[in-house]
Amino acid sequence: MKGHLIISTSNELLCVAGAQIIYIQADGNYSNMLISGGYIRQVTLQLHQVEEMIHKQLPDMRSHFARVGKSIIININYLYFINIPRQQLLLKDGIALQTQTASKEALKALKEHIDRSK
Repeated sequence: MKGHLIISTSNELLCVAGAQIIYIQADGNYSNMLISGGYIRQVTLQLHQVEEMIHKQLPDMRSHFARVGKSIIININYLYFINIPRQQLLLKDGIALQTQTASKEALKALKEHIDRSK
């Protein structure tokens, strides 16, 4: 399905529109995906595996996703606020603000990336 990330295991199938993914966060050998509307789905893949799937299955949306440090991939369309000294990243999905933390270096790189793409 075009524009959808499809994750299939022996017991489950997750099919989510790329535009609805707010962020994906590492959780050991799993990844937690926050989908617009506040739904959280845990998938049995490591973050780098989900990142590879995004690149393969969502090539037209690849630029919408940014890896911020080692533990999170965000959809920059939901980006609301970055505070580098406080290591704070706020994402807004129309319902609530999601607060994430990341290293200063990762946030600085994200900010510079967004500044360049203006």
